[in-house]
Amino acid sequence: MPTATLVKTTPATTVTSTTPSRSASPVTSAPTAAPTTATATATTSAKPAAWTAPPANAKFDYQIGGAYTPPSGVTVVSRDSGATPAAGLYNVCYVNAFQAQPGDESWWKTNHADLLLHDANGKLVIDEDWDEILLDFSTEAKRAALTTIVGGWIDQCAAKGFQAVEPDNLDSYSRSKGLLTQAQAIAYATSLATRAHAKGLAIGQKNTAELSSANAKKVGFDFAVAEECADFDECGDYTTSYGNNVIVIEYSKSGFTKACNAYGSRLSVVLRDVDVTTPGSKSYVYEAC
Repeated sequence: MPTATLVKTTPATTVTSTTPSRSASPVTSAPTAAPTTATATATTSAKPAAWTAPPANAKFDYQIGGAYTPPSGVTVVSRDSGATPAAGLYNVCYVNAFQAQPGDESWWKTNHADLLLHDANGKLVIDEDWDEILLDFSTEAKRAALTTIVGGWIDQCAAKGFQAVEPDNLDSYSRSKGLLTQAQAIAYATSLATRAHAKGLAIGQKNTAELSSANAKKVGFDFAVAEECADFDECGDYTTSYGNNVIVIEYSKSGFTKACNAYGSRLSVVLRDVDVTTPGSKSYVYEAC
């Protein structure tokens, strides 16, 4: 997800291995429909189904701010988990897995207050750039509980017909005031990857350029969704781990031009407006190379 100032090899083949920041506008992964610990269990030991990563260098559209008819030639699209997949295309399902989605705070506070991150004074820890409460994945028990909840959303993505999932805010530990660690995020992400693979979904690393290739492999990520990697000279960090299986979203014309010049023949690269609006909006922007 872009901050206020401010993840491919050759086209993927179907695999069955079990090896193991940010929506710019509020989206609708509605927790009201999410399973609770009483109605769903994590599938950490489930036998994986076959899954396939998005094809490399495919024409892509990023629609997490609202679904609409994809532009001509688009074959891969990312949409919020509350949306319906685009018929006939490869669909990636957006889930805010590491922070509470704006508008969903009361649901979390009412149902799972213990899974919201609090500081030593009992105050909620907030991602101030996007006004999102961080989720607490600091212990094995809390990671299991979160995997049950978020895993339920992943199950729904699969049931709807999505082919992959992008769990957002993997890097929330970097905004946790030292209360969360990368190792804890990796452990939680690994459980989500296991859940996704068990449902036949590929899973993408969302941002977090500092994640090493070894840790990306440990989690089980299949591809990457990288926002503004050209602007921040980070695209190479993702291609080191995923070859050409990287989807790049830029929010500035200069970043888009830079990404197209360096990676346009290898990666999926798009320019979107920072609020990822729909056609008809005055701020709507879409270009692909």
